[in-house]
Amino acid sequence: MSITEPESGGNIPVSPRSLLSSPMSFVEYAEFIQEGDVVIVFMGHDSMFPVKVQQGGQTQTRYGVIRHSTDLIGQRFGSKVTCSKGGWVYVLHPTPELWTLNLPHRTQILYTTDIANITMMLELKPGSVVCESGTGSGSLSHAILRTIAPSGHLYTVEFHQQRAEKAREEFHDHKAIGHAKAAMKKRGGRVCSFSPCIEQVQRTCAALAEQDFGEICTLEVLLRVFDVRAITLALPDLGEEDPLQADLETPSEGGAPATTNASASVICRTAMPPREMAGHTGYLTFATKSLV
Repeated sequence: MSITEPESGGNIPVSPRSLLSSPMSFVEYAEFIQEGDVVIVFMGHDSMFPVKVQQGGQTQTRYGVIRHSTDLIGQRFGSKVTCSKGGWVYVLHPTPELWTLNLPHRTQILYTTDIANITMMLELKPGSVVCESGTGSGSLSHAILRTIAPSGHLYTVEFHQQRAEKAREEFHDHKAIGHAKAAMKKRGGRVCSFSPCIEQVQRTCAALAEQDFGEICTLEVLLRVFDVRAITLALPDLGEEDPLQADLETPSEGGAPATTNASASVICRTAMPPREMAGHTGYLTFATKSLV
């Protein structure tokens, strides 16, 4: 699946149903890799990148060359591919989650933690019709399409780069919340606004209140992933009267207890937080359109 941003900007209607006919899409999974597909070359959780498969193409990795014609085309998604230097990688089917981690950043993007809350709080489901203002890099767009497939519809709007600053000024002056309210059905609906700084949140909440939106709430989603691993710890030698050492004594061949030596160790599991992590990504503001 891809979203093409028009040169002059404008409305980009995307229907998940139209994407199901292609050999590979982010909405429906294909079994075998074909020419023209996008695959995710996976070398580790912190080392992966997208590749567009082309007949006769080659991709260089630290484990050697991947030859598209022989190593990719015709292989199953998820296969383990051996590179020219003997190392190996996995070639994965793209998903919205993987694409978020690998897409080219044309703008600030939304990440999985925020996207998950958006789809839940907006109650998106198959058949939903969604209006997205600001396609950006397409991170949220991909996830929305998979959620509303196969019968839903996404209308996403992006402005040309030269018009971006002018549009930003206009949105600030005109308050985009009013346009969002007018676009909703009379029986109501939900709106979500993503703001990178708290000053924008304050202006958004004020505009929502002026437009009689209810259930206004703002949240920040923080994700901290721990690495659970096995480590080896040396047992302390506290002397002959150490009760811990006495408990660890084992019988020798003659039946007499054998004292554990000073090099004894034990294997245990621990959880290590990352040394570096992405903290704040943005603020999500949700509100409900009043039925009156």
